[in-house]
Order: sequence, then C-alpha cells, then structure tokens
Amino acid sequence: MKIQLPRDVQHIIGVIEDAGYEAYAVGGCVRDALLNRTAADWDITTSAEPMEIKRLFHRTIDVGLKHGTVTVLLGKRSYEVTTYRIDGDYEDARHPKNVHFTRDIGEDLKRRDFTINAMAYNERTGLLDLFSGREDLKNGIVRAVGDPMERFSEDALRILRAFRFAAKLGFSVEESTAKYAGQMALNLKKISAERIREELTKIVSSEHPEVLRELYRQGISRIILPEFDRCMETEQRNPHHCLNVGEHTIEAMRQLPSAEPFIILRLTMLFHDMGKPECHTRDEKGIDHFHGHAKISAQIAERVLMRLKSDRRTMELVKILVTNHDRKPALTKKGVRRLMSELKEAFPLLFPVWRADMLAQSEYKREEKLSYIAEVERLYREIEEAKDPVSISDLKINGRDLMHELKIEPGPDMGSILNRLLDAVLSEPELNNRDSLLALAREWK
Repeated sequence: MKIQLPRDVQHIIGVIEDAGYEAYAVGGCVRDALLNRTAADWDITTSAEPMEIKRLFHRTIDVGLKHGTVTVLLGKRSYEVTTYRIDGDYEDARHPKNVHFTRDIGEDLKRRDFTINAMAYNERTGLLDLFSGREDLKNGIVRAVGDPMERFSEDALRILRAFRFAAKLGFSVEESTAKYAGQMALNLKKISAERIREELTKIVSSEHPEVLRELYRQGISRIILPEFDRCMETEQRNPHHCLNVGEHTIEAMRQLPSAEPFIILRLTMLFHDMGKPECHTRDEKGIDHFHGHAKISAQIAERVLMRLKSDRRTMELVKILVTNHDRKPALTKKGVRRLMSELKEAFPLLFPVWRADMLAQSEYKREEKLSYIAEVERLYREIEEAKDPVSISDLKINGRDLMHELKIEPGPDMGSILNRLLDAVLSEPELNNRDSLLALAREWK
C-alpha cells in the first residue's frame, strides 16, 4: 500500500532517518490518505527524542516539549514531530500525569484512541497497522484500540470523539466500543465545557447528525445535553408531523448543508423545538399542541449555549432564529419589510430554517407551505432590489437633521421620532425623502 506523502513530510522523515532514527507519518493524516481525503495536518512520530529533533532542524518551536512534541517549521508550514511515548497515569480523565519516551513504535501506537487513528506510514516500511485499522476503515467501523474501557478511562473526551468520527466519516461505532462509551459517560462531567461544545458542534454540523440518536441510545446525551433526551421522548400526534420531536430535530438538521458556514443553521435546528416537551398539551381529539414553544426553545438554546461557553454572536443569532422559526409574516411587502426591520441580518437565514423545518414534517399541506416560503422570498428579493428602507440608517434624514431643522435635542424624544419615521416608511417607502420625513417629524414634535 503506497501513500503519497507531501514533500515536506518526506523531507522531515528523511532527515530523521538519515540521522539513524525511525520516523513515520501517523494518525489522522494516514487515515484520511487511505480514504482519499485531504488531510488537514500531517503529524510525524519518531524514535528520536525532542532535543535530538531540535538539533536536526534549524527552525523549531517548543510547544509540547515535556510530552515529546516539537513543532518543525518548513517555509510557512508547521509540522508536529512527537517522540514515541508511553503515557503515565491519567488523573483528570483527560491528560496523562507524565509520559515516558520509548524506542518502540508499537508501544506508542497502542496508547492511541481508535484503530483507524493508530496507523503509521513511511516510504521505507510502508503501512504499519498493528490493530487492523485498515480493515476497520474498509468496514466503516470506529473501534477502540485494545480495551475500550481503558481507553475511555484515560481520556473521557474519546467518548464523544468516537461518535464524532462516526458522524464525520459515515461510520458506525463498534458494539463494545459504543457500550463502554455509554458506561463511562459520567466521566464527561470532568471535561471542560469548551471541549464538549467543540465535539458536539462537529457532530451537529457533520454530514451525519443522526449520530445524535446513538448518543441518546447509549445514555451519553443524558450527560451532555439532557434537553435532547426529552425531545426524543416527546411524541407529536399532529397532522403536521410524522416523527417525534427528537427525530424531527435530526431530520431538520439533515435538510441543511453540513459545511462550516451553516453551523448557525444546524444549531438553530438542534434547538428550534427543544421547548416542545415543556409546552406539550393534548386536546380532546388526541391531537398534540405545543403553543409558545418557540419562545421556550430560545430560552433553552441560550441556557445550553451559555453552559457550553459558546461565543456571543452564535448565541444571539441562534436565539433570534429559534424565537422566529415559526413566525410567518403577511404575504405583503409591508409585512415582509417589518420582519426584515426587526430581525436585521438574521432575516434571510429564516428561509433555510423554514424549509428544513417543513421538509422534516409530514406531507400535510407541504405544497402550500413551500409556496408560502417561495412567495416571502420573492417579496424579499424585490424589497432588496428596490433598496426599500428597513432600518433607521436607511432614512433620508438623521438625528443631526432633527437637531438643526427642528431643534430636537438628542434623547428619548429624538429616538421616538426616528422610530416613528421608520414605522411610516416601512408601510410607505415613498415617504422616505427629506421633505416628507421633516414634515412628519415637525407634525409629531
């Protein structure tokens, strides 16, 4: 089996081998190369110790020296070169207390997380696969190296990483690996919120967000996202739905692209119905209703994203979209302009949200719903092309004009007049000229 190594990687390995040591490309880059995927980074493992690596290369950075890692700089690229090592005891369910260097690559590979990440390659030896990682790649399986309980007790984040790799690659998690991941899930409480958020976001934004279903089945989401468990246990006996709340959520996420720019939309669909369990009622005909769920869902989204220490922009955008995911403006330019004015940059993001939500529902009135969304989008495009005013900054006068022309001082009165002027032009865009606006302001003053 031949892998085409990048020129820089060949050079680094060659320099190390010429000095009498072993060196291999290792881990995810080898996995991705075998899958004909582009590797994000190329990591190198070696029998040479850190100070020996530093002597071999002119430009290095000591980023993880005590754990055996030296960053080698070639041109504008950087490559992590790590000494074969044996990890000491793990005291925080995340990091080893210390490491011991070894000259045996087998000892290094057997401490790694999953078989598909425990392969090494160089052009002299070829593929080094001690744990049948290539076979697991062929069969689409994520399997722990050795004893899964031991691997997960060493680093609890591996519990989520197993399912993240499954989501990324479209694989399944091997039965005993999944079983012990569930049994060890309580250890995730020891992992930082930022790390949990990073792995969860990668699952949600992957091509296979349905992996969330496995997190639920194994009892893992109960630890990191119990709000989702409630969704998986809430039925929707309603003509508009054919799935329970959790399955509808998964299907809605699948209706959106998985690329990074769409993470906000995927997170919106994750949270958009999380308030339904709390709002659930059933009428005398046995039909389920969820009145007010959008507002409750937005509150849950904010609470969870704060718990996961998300950034403020993501939190605010998701909250706005979840709050308004059920909002339907009147099919008039006036109605659409008003919602555009209220939601600002978030407004056009409602179109994919509406479609994803609708396509994850039953086929009841589907054509009618699609037609409605298309008509709102048409009106929106016409408003954009006409450059109709939808914000105070679009008005043909500003606070300075009110001061100079009408002697209105900055403060609540000025703000009130500007808002009233905006309200007027949202209904009648033709009023957005200096004379008309000053006349209205003079009247209201």
